[in-house]
Amino acid sequence: MKIISINQQSNQPKYKQIVLSVEIAIAEKRLQRNDKLPSVNKVSLEFSISRDTVLLAYEELKKRGIIYAILGKGYYVKSVEFSFEQRIFLLFDELNAFKEDIYNSFLEVMDNKAQVDIFFHHFNIEMFKKLIYESNGNYSKYIIMPTNLVGSAAIIKMLPKQDVYILDQTNAELHDFPSVHQHFIKDMYDGLMKGKSLLEKYSKLVLIFPGNKEPIGMVDGFNQFCVEHHFEHQIITSFEEQLIAKGDVYIIPTDRHLVNVIEQSKRQNLEIGKDFGIISYNDTPLKKVVENGITTISTDFKAMGKTLAKMLLHSSKEQIENPSDLIIRKSL
Repeated sequence: MKIISINQQSNQPKYKQIVLSVEIAIAEKRLQRNDKLPSVNKVSLEFSISRDTVLLAYEELKKRGIIYAILGKGYYVKSVEFSFEQRIFLLFDELNAFKEDIYNSFLEVMDNKAQVDIFFHHFNIEMFKKLIYESNGNYSKYIIMPTNLVGSAAIIKMLPKQDVYILDQTNAELHDFPSVHQHFIKDMYDGLMKGKSLLEKYSKLVLIFPGNKEPIGMVDGFNQFCVEHHFEHQIITSFEEQLIAKGDVYIIPTDRHLVNVIEQSKRQNLEIGKDFGIISYNDTPLKKVVENGITTISTDFKAMGKTLAKMLLHSSKEQIENPSDLIIRKSL
């Protein structure tokens, strides 16, 4: 069981990284009272650092009453009741209403038990790499929202594996990391399945999928449902003032396209839910009232934040699918 981790590229002094490693190991109950710490020589050789650096870290822990020394034998855990405030690195893709719900519910459950620093990569792989590189070694936990960035897994694996949690989207390359995530194939399929009796009143299902930020799993779930249940279907990448065909249902992951479709329906004097249908993705309070209510397929973002916080507080390493549902309103 690895107790001490040192990132040679981090700007944080190596003795502080040793101190933090021991604190985290005790907080996570990987070290118990009277357990022996790795010897000064072992840590020095393993990480190619001076014995003085290791001694400085152990002396710091001694001063704080966390460890004690037995002459000729080594260093041992003295107290597991010290006050340890975790520092959490939280990397989101962007700030929007959904991410705000995750963040606020996460903070609510954490209840000031950690310092949380939030960053945004804005779907830019270079920014993603820079933020992770600069944070490595400076935090006790890393919560990463990798979205669909190509190459993100290799960058995430630079971090201490035992301290990383994946949020919202995961993939096969990240299957070893604990996560709270959406299952986009299943969520899309199950959502459409729940609304199948309503969808049968329409002639065609149209998915508006730009493919820039949106998870490809949405397309897979959409195609699977339409093929299995014999719905005529189409996938388009954009909607810019094109005509709406009566009898179509639009499945719309992005709110910009939702606005475009609604505006076009007004130009054509079409009634939503009667002449054509809309299913939006990701629920917001506004969608409850816009056009008498927009039907949505949505995960529970507040539940996602709460589940994540509970995982951290209990040092859980599960991979949890966040619940999703079809919320039926008058647009379908």
